[in-house]
Parts: sequence; structure tokens; C-alpha cells
Amino acid sequence: MPPGLAEIEKLAEVRLTKADGLPEALDGADVLYQWHSFSPALKENWAAASSVRWVHVSAAGVSQLMFDELVASDVSYTNSRGVLSRAIAEFALGFVLDLAKDAHGSFRLQQEQRWQHRTTRKVQGRSALIVGTGSIGRETARLFRAVGMDVDGAGRSARHGDSDFDRIYSSQELSRVVQDYDYVVLAAPLTNDTRGLVGAEVLTAMKPSACLVNVGRGELVDTGALVEALASRSIAGAALDVVHPEPLPAGHPLWSMENVIITPHMSGDAEDYLEDLGRLFVDNLKRYCNGEPLENIVDKALGYVPGH
Repeated sequence: MPPGLAEIEKLAEVRLTKADGLPEALDGADVLYQWHSFSPALKENWAAASSVRWVHVSAAGVSQLMFDELVASDVSYTNSRGVLSRAIAEFALGFVLDLAKDAHGSFRLQQEQRWQHRTTRKVQGRSALIVGTGSIGRETARLFRAVGMDVDGAGRSARHGDSDFDRIYSSQELSRVVQDYDYVVLAAPLTNDTRGLVGAEVLTAMKPSACLVNVGRGELVDTGALVEALASRSIAGAALDVVHPEPLPAGHPLWSMENVIITPHMSGDAEDYLEDLGRLFVDNLKRYCNGEPLENIVDKALGYVPGH
């Protein structure tokens, strides 16, 4: 049994299966909990899911899991929005601090046993534009504010009077507004509207001292344009927990760039995160069994859980 699901057998008949056994396990099942968050098994076996009324996935981003038949169905679809938000926000703040304090450079000098004094940047008073105003973006905004940063957001639509952001722009305005920010942080879901959102036009519009941070999805960024911007120093640096393609292949230019930090899609994976994911599903299963509204219902047309 996956972590955090100890109570599940009190609530339902449970079938555990790997992808190859999914057709048989789906027979007569009401609910599917997709623990392997990126598996294509449901799409491949959709014909066997005729009795399924609710699908839950142990991830916040669902772009790789949506397919036409699921979207068109009346099956409820929920995700794990909010469970990993704080950990990802802490990771984003860590990236900003690493970039500002040149932690990467200090590590290289340490490996070379060189004592080389230099100055670094303060983050207090710096500006950040967080692209994605859902739970991850909002947690990130709160942490950035705690260290004295000025924080705006970019989302599906522009608006004022938000509790977490000084102002929110439309994501379609990025090329016009990014020039005002020291850090551009990507925390948006991957949808048809956000795929390739940060391309050559946006990167060129950023100021040369600015850095890009991506804790959202790799495909939010045009990787070729990013490599060119980093190589030409038209932006100062990038910190990437997600890339495209993923995993990044050996020999890719991003691996060896001194102004790039790369981590392997791990920003949400803090200690005990599997337990937290399991508990969220158990709580939602109790709601399902009691006929109560489910938490974290994904708008299948939008590809995410609508928030503010």
C-alpha cells in the first residue's frame, strides 16, 4: 500500500495494480487513484474504465494525463493541488537566494580550493514576477515578501486588488512587462495557452541582469531560445527544476553552463510528501463515500483547478 493510505481499506474494496494489470482492476471500479502521476496507462485502457466515476492523481500538474475521451466524459477528476505548494515555494526562494548569493560559483571555487572574495546581490528590494497565481504561485509570493521582495503576478487574466500580489498581469502581456523584474518565476500549469509561453520574445525583453526560475513545467519555456539567451548573456542566469525535454539528455548545452542551476524535477519532494499525498486522497474518499463535494476538482477544459 502506498504511504498515507492506511485508512483506505476501511472505506472501500481496494485493488492494487501496476499498469499492465489496470484493465482487470478497472472492471467494476468506481474510483481510480493514479499513484504514478505520469503514467499513460489510463489513456491506454480507457475502454475498461466504463464504471469509473472519479479519478484522482497524486500530482498538481495534469497536462500529461489529460486526453480527449477523459475530458469529454462526466468522470470527476481531482488532483493534489496544495499538498506540495509550500515545498515548491521554498525551493523557488532557495533558487533566488542561490542565484543572488552565487552559491553555484562558491561551490565551484571550493572544488578548486580557491579563496576568491567577491560581492553578491541582496534580494531585499528586488522585484519578482511570478507567472502562475495558483496555490504554488501564492505560497511563493508570500515567501518572497517575507525576505523583502516586491512581487507581482501573471495569470490567465489581469486584475487588481489581490491579497498576495501587488498586481496581476495577463500572461499574454509577458513580453511587455518582464523588463521591470529582477526574477521571473514560472509556477503555472502547462496548458495549450501556456505551452511555450516564455520564448525568444519574452527572454529578449528581460533585462540583462534578470534571472529565470522555473518550478512549473519544462514546456512553459522554449528551451532553444533559453540556451541562446543564456549563452549570449541577454539574461544573467536560470534556475531550472523542470526542463524540456525531461530528463535532460547527456551533452545538452544547459548542463555545462556556469549561469544555470539544474535540479531533477524534485522541488515538491520534501520529506513525508508521499504521506501527505496519501492523506489528501483519503480525506477526499471520505467525502465521496458521504456524498459530499470533492476537493480539488480539475476544470478539464482549463486543465487545472480554478482558484482565485
